[in-house]
Amino acid sequence: MISAIPTLDIRRFTHPSSAEDRQAFVDELGAAYREWGFAGIRNHGIPQALIDGSYDVFQRFFALPEDTKKQYHVAGGGGARGYTAFGVETAKGAKYSDLKEFWHIGREIPRDSKYADDMPANLWPAEVEGFREQGYALYRALDDLGAQVLRALALHIDLPEDYFADKTDSGNSILRPIHYPPITADDIPNVRAGAHEDINLITLLVGASAAGLEVLSKKGEWVAFTSDADTIVVNIGDMLQRLTNHVYPSTTHRVVNPPGEAARKPRYSTPFFLHPNPDFLIDVLPSCVTAGNPKRYPQPITAQGYLEERLREIKLK
Repeated sequence: MISAIPTLDIRRFTHPSSAEDRQAFVDELGAAYREWGFAGIRNHGIPQALIDGSYDVFQRFFALPEDTKKQYHVAGGGGARGYTAFGVETAKGAKYSDLKEFWHIGREIPRDSKYADDMPANLWPAEVEGFREQGYALYRALDDLGAQVLRALALHIDLPEDYFADKTDSGNSILRPIHYPPITADDIPNVRAGAHEDINLITLLVGASAAGLEVLSKKGEWVAFTSDADTIVVNIGDMLQRLTNHVYPSTTHRVVNPPGEAARKPRYSTPFFLHPNPDFLIDVLPSCVTAGNPKRYPQPITAQGYLEERLREIKLK
């Protein structure tokens, strides 16, 4: 039994000292996800300068006047690209909206792609120099890291190592810079991000600037998970939970309001939501069905269909 959410060195998988150590990494990562649905990944290879540069342009965008930011809101777009204002997104089943505003960067694809209708073109704020270059470089770096995590997870559930490669190469993945503004009152019922599960396959969270992330354990206890600066937090989403018949759980998590003066400071974080290709059919993997874990989802659903269903639930559509 894992007593704390572990952090693992992914170089043991990408540059292993031996086949045995690589397999040990796969085993440990798989065990972490079976227990927690969360793990920290260090020595990920993403330059700190890229992370810092990205956070700089994101913070400069959020500092713009409200009227300027709202020019980049896409009406009826479900927040898929561009800007979503403060107080819109609401956790599934929650009474109050989250205390955040955010921006969405998606995959750059040819506009004659078969996925073009589901994956609109990106917007880029003209007011912030370097936003496009920094933001999309971070997108690609996290996309590459996510592919490595999926390779290890595939091996852990007895799939070919490259199982996910052609199912995510045009994935409708999203980089979401988030700004949680300072909290100026002590008695508000809202929290920065209400208890929720992610929609996608896996989420990679880079460089949270303050504590606040909490993960719900199997015992029903909220466990704080504040990672070191060189660690990226990676968690399982609902799509992978469904695909693996809950072998990998999509764990409930939240971002709580800090106590006292810490609440008066803004918080920034940037999750990368790794999605499959829009037409990927999410159907329970036969290798994840056993007598003790019978098939939980008799009907398959496309990744795009599932995404749209969930976006309506969280009030983005």
